[in-house]
Amino acid sequence: MSAEWLVSLTFIAYLGLILAIGVYAYLRTRDASDYFLGGRSLPPAVAALSAGASDMSGWLLLGLPGAAYVSGLSSGWIAIGLFSGIVLSWTTMARRLRVYTYELDDALTVPAYLHRRFNLAHPYLRTVCAFFILLFFLFYVASGLIAGGKLFETVFGWDYQWAVLIGAAAVISYTLFGGFLAVSWTDVFQGLLMSLALVVVPVVVIMDEGGLAASWGQLQEKVPELMHWMQDSTGQALGIAAILSSLAWGLGYFGQPHIVARFMAVRAPGDVPVAASVAAIWSLFGFLGAMSVGLFGHLELAQTLPDGERVFMALVESLFHPLVAGVLLAAILSAIMSTADSQLLVSSAALAEDIYHVWFGRKTSPEAMVKVGRWAVVALSLIAVAVALEPDSKVLDVVAYAWAGLGAAFGPVTLISLFWARMTGAGAIAGVVVGGLTVVVWRQLSGGIFELYELLPGFILSSAAIVIVSAVTECPAAVASRHRQLMRS
Repeated sequence: MSAEWLVSLTFIAYLGLILAIGVYAYLRTRDASDYFLGGRSLPPAVAALSAGASDMSGWLLLGLPGAAYVSGLSSGWIAIGLFSGIVLSWTTMARRLRVYTYELDDALTVPAYLHRRFNLAHPYLRTVCAFFILLFFLFYVASGLIAGGKLFETVFGWDYQWAVLIGAAAVISYTLFGGFLAVSWTDVFQGLLMSLALVVVPVVVIMDEGGLAASWGQLQEKVPELMHWMQDSTGQALGIAAILSSLAWGLGYFGQPHIVARFMAVRAPGDVPVAASVAAIWSLFGFLGAMSVGLFGHLELAQTLPDGERVFMALVESLFHPLVAGVLLAAILSAIMSTADSQLLVSSAALAEDIYHVWFGRKTSPEAMVKVGRWAVVALSLIAVAVALEPDSKVLDVVAYAWAGLGAAFGPVTLISLFWARMTGAGAIAGVVVGGLTVVVWRQLSGGIFELYELLPGFILSSAAIVIVSAVTECPAAVASRHRQLMRS
């Protein structure tokens, strides 16, 4: 049997397993709480692995190794920022968000939580939140489908458009049927597969080169320009703006709806410390492995790659038997799918819960809400596929833009709402609007201070808007009192 057939069979077996999990979850899905949050029944390890897998996407297996391959250790500042964001988000907000969302009439989405947190009589905050979720997630999902299309095109030689359609069909199928349970349990499998790939590939390279010390020494001899934390690959010192922009990626974790949904879905508040530990360990190994793949690619590959993001695929194909290579390449598909499915689900929840239910279906039954959510998945997927069918789209640029938009729009408002009883609904609306629009505008500008990653100014200005507007508007005494009670729970 040819190598291509072995790789193909591995991919088919992987997709079959994922769809089987989706069918199983479908049989357990009864109402909107099940579909959007899995009935708040996730064990801590499942919640942690699902959050990590839905977060990392193809970036962990393509983007970060590619950055390390091209820029060396200086790209590690991004990993440091992301790791810090993971730890801080789990330790500062996960438990409170789990408690608050359940106590506030079982709020299933971030917009629903914010609406009930401030006891608003109008739907404007939920609508504004849903708008920014849909705006940024449509492009986020499309970027995942683009990456999947390029993976299938590279591995199998398929036509790009057909590759996008096949990958989209797989993601849509188990998200459509199983909802949050299917997404979370497949994320566990996908997260473990990603971890295996990022550990196995560097270990094999190290063994081939005679050990870690020998490998590190050869890197310093072969590519000394890449072995400096404070210099880029040309030898230029990293500026403060470059380091702050890299570290600012970590701020995004406080506002990613598809990640904080795992905080809300943990089985019990007491499970959060265990989940936080699992998340920290998993992400640490993931980042170290991804950096190692990029750096060690210079030792194993005879020719310099014109596209650094292909270093993982190139190493796998050169080091492993086709059957093993198929499993490891499926890890890339895992990373892509585990993020796209979560983003589709959050987008459908925003459309169903925060727009349809609020404006058109106040008396809608739980079963009808699940149907609306599923139709929303189909509609949003078709739009994302239409965007992804353009093969010249820049995946990483779109991901960075969406990450910044979501982090700036929802990070400050969610974080501050958990700790400041005096915050008002008007302040929340101001924070979401200012954060989201700052990212949109900042992205169009360049030079000087505008070289900063737009997430940092967006986060700062959103926080300032929340504090200023809350200070000049009245917070109802009942709202502040209820929040203080929640803080003591």
